[in-house]
Amino acid sequence: MAHACCTLIAVEGIDSANSEHTLRRTRTMISATTNTLKYGKFMGRSIRDARQPTYRRSTAPKIEAKVGLFFATTSGFTQGVAEQIQEKFRSHGEISEPLDVEKESVSKMLEFDSVIVGAPTWNTGADENRSGTAWDEQLDALRGLDLTGMKAAVFGCGDSCGYGDYFCDAIEELHSVLMEAGAQMCGTTSTDGYDFTDSRSVVDGQFLGLPIDEVNEAELTDTRVEKWCAQLSSEGVA
Repeated sequence: MAHACCTLIAVEGIDSANSEHTLRRTRTMISATTNTLKYGKFMGRSIRDARQPTYRRSTAPKIEAKVGLFFATTSGFTQGVAEQIQEKFRSHGEISEPLDVEKESVSKMLEFDSVIVGAPTWNTGADENRSGTAWDEQLDALRGLDLTGMKAAVFGCGDSCGYGDYFCDAIEELHSVLMEAGAQMCGTTSTDGYDFTDSRSVVDGQFLGLPIDEVNEAELTDTRVEKWCAQLSSEGVA
């Protein structure tokens, strides 16, 4: 995937002697950094060492959700897509806020009737641990769950231009592990409309989930997510 150079800003406190100008300047710097993380095209690997940016907390009222939404991220793109899925899926059923598997055990999946999970693909070309996120440490635990009778779907973020030979490979890895745990998989999508070279996540002309390219095709994300959420609802993810 593509990466971006960014500056992480920590504001520990503002001296009483500082003026209102300092406050405005600080807010401007934070806003600029947030926009860089959200819209910038990442050009180096150093962002992986910085880990996740500060997440936006969901403002949606807490509900007794039937669908659990899980993700892991490095750049923040996968979290952003998870938030869009939460928003679009609400009209179809009750869904949790996005749950970061770096902070939540995958055993929490057992609290739901269905799950939607998402991951980027950082370890391009790898046979396993393709995500390069907290998912890699959770895969064995996920295999050990009994998800019999549960429906599950996978989405992934990739870069179809910079890493078109490995586009969203992590979708297939999560799909396979969830199947091993007994889940009934849903949410395959057509490769039509995607411009990439190869992907392990394509089987018989279908992606094993929803691929999203926020680097090159961000303008298509909203429509793709909305259509996929309607599809999941029709397939009984609820």
